[in-house]
Amino acid sequence: MRALLLTLLLGFYTSVMAEVTDDTGRNTEIPTTELEFVESINQFSKAQIIEQFGEPAVMDDLRLADTGEVIASIWRYHFINTNPDGEYYETTELDFLGERVVTVVFINNGGQETITIEPPDLPLEDEPAPEFLL
Repeated sequence: MRALLLTLLLGFYTSVMAEVTDDTGRNTEIPTTELEFVESINQFSKAQIIEQFGEPAVMDDLRLADTGEVIASIWRYHFINTNPDGEYYETTELDFLGERVVTVVFINNGGQETITIEPPDLPLEDEPAPEFLL
């Protein structure tokens, strides 16, 4: 009975693995959990990413001024990755150099957060100025 159960489980595991790997054994499906995504996303081309997730919600290209050649891209997707608790990140930003992802950023505010920094108080006339104001 154990041998039959082991054979069935092994057969199921092998068939599942065959669906997500190619002939070289590389994973063809991009994982969506946070750590696995970060560890594997740089293996995939832009075309493979679009194939699985579709077109990004936001796509910005950085071009050379003289030639117009795209040297880097920033893509944003919504609700494709989960944190360790299984909750979705609102936005995932992928930064590309050429065809490959070099940076991944998980954002829970849609990437629209405005950060304001208050200037430091100016010293009184009798008080020495802080070093960063000199």
